[in-house]
Amino acid sequence: MTLSEPLAGTVAHLAQVRANLARACADAGRDPASVKLVAVSKTFGPESILPAIEAGQRLFGENRVQESKAKWPALRERFPDIELHLIGPLQTNKLREALELFDVIHTVDRPSLAAALAKELARDPARRPPRLLVQVNTGEEPQKAGVVPQEADAFIATCREEHKLVIEGLMCIPPADEPAAPHFALLAKIARRNGLDVLSMGMSGDYETAIALGATFVRVGSAIFGGR
Repeated sequence: MTLSEPLAGTVAHLAQVRANLARACADAGRDPASVKLVAVSKTFGPESILPAIEAGQRLFGENRVQESKAKWPALRERFPDIELHLIGPLQTNKLREALELFDVIHTVDRPSLAAALAKELARDPARRPPRLLVQVNTGEEPQKAGVVPQEADAFIATCREEHKLVIEGLMCIPPADEPAAPHFALLAKIARRNGLDVLSMGMSGDYETAIALGATFVRVGSAIFGGR
């Protein structure tokens, strides 16, 4: 079957992003395998996502639990090796559903969520827990989720010591009107002093900069799927 022009464009754009990622890794002296591409498929339906899956993409990012619940179970039945990442805010009343859907949660961002996560995971000890990242609000923007940088160490310690959560890394979304590099450097610094190896940073406009500063997950949507 011949792909329509938009869907063929998705495959070509994905190939271009992969090539850019490999080049950015080479420029930074990094192994390309150390950086994972999360294709951000929020607002796109299965028909738009399928070409990327068939082109070999397996990591996908979504912002909303309900939207993900509507489209991903059927796709994962067909492609069971897909890894699904929650990159948007998580409400505690959606937590149980999120734990059923997502392999990685990038947005552990407040004490009440950490406590609810610990309680829900303890309710079913046989459940495989998702990988957890703390979201840091590096720009200290009041409208944006995440712990502020000066409180990040204490919050990570609380997650680990009080709630027994395994925190693997950090995530940030820099302010749209500021250079991203200082925010990525700050996130990497916080990660280093807390012994964290995973850095989720970089989107369509700045993922190459993020790779140069240590990103291990880059979250790319519009550069693959087009505008929303």
